[in-house]
Amino acid sequence: MTKKILAWLMLLGFMATLTACNTIEGMGKDVENGGQHVEGAAKDVKKGM
Repeated sequence: MTKKILAWLMLLGFMATLTACNTIEGMGKDVENGGQHVEGAAKDVKKGM
């Protein structure tokens, strides 16, 4: 029963992600933007060392 609920939650989460991005290209841009923020944060930490 819990596996079934978990599977539904994962499916709903995946569908929400696709809906938010609208396209695979949009999803790629979102991932790239997230990567740039992580890279910027890493550079800030490196400067503080």
